[in-house]
Amino acid sequence: MKFAPNRMYVEAYHKCANCGLLLYEKPAKAGPSMLVRNGTIYCSEWCITWEAERTQRLRAEAVSAA
Repeated sequence: MKFAPNRMYVEAYHKCANCGLLLYEKPAKAGPSMLVRNGTIYCSEWCITWEAERTQRLRAEAVSAA
């Protein structure tokens, strides 16, 4: 969610494509920053790496099943 400067309403929100963590433009508490890879928004390098490894595992399983 992105709060307006007056903090009275929510303009928009972004979520990590991997874990679903809500990402704020300027979070009240120190938290992850928004990363964009191939047009997809992530909360951390860890989520980017984990999703890439999951995709590789799924492809390997599909090849071994065929």
